[in-house]
Amino acid sequence: MDICKFKAGDEVTYARLITREDILKFADISHDRGFHHINLESRLLAHGLLIASLPTKLGGDMNYIAQTMEFQFLKPVYEGEMITCIGKIEKIREQERRFKTELSFRCTKETGEIIMTGYSKGFIWKQA
Repeated sequence: MDICKFKAGDEVTYARLITREDILKFADISHDRGFHHINLESRLLAHGLLIASLPTKLGGDMNYIAQTMEFQFLKPVYEGEMITCIGKIEKIREQERRFKTELSFRCTKETGEIIMTGYSKGFIWKQA
């Protein structure tokens, strides 16, 4: 029997400093070049989906494959801010070939301000 190393209630964490270079690279990749993301005369505002990539990093570490993802963007994030993302396994249920999984997550600034929350449903494949 394949055992999943995760259980309901487990949390995983990832922290990242959001840099000017991150924001400019994301503008190039996404083609979202809104003035607030590329105005080099001011402090750059991070793209919401750049911040939403933090939970995907957590999922990658877990070999989690998302089927749905939902985000609530609560506060802006600017270059130079450290953001911590905490993912929590809300539900995990064994199936024949995978573990059906539901995750919640929240991202915070160093001040503790919650800047983004979300929820995802997906699965973790059983290993061969």
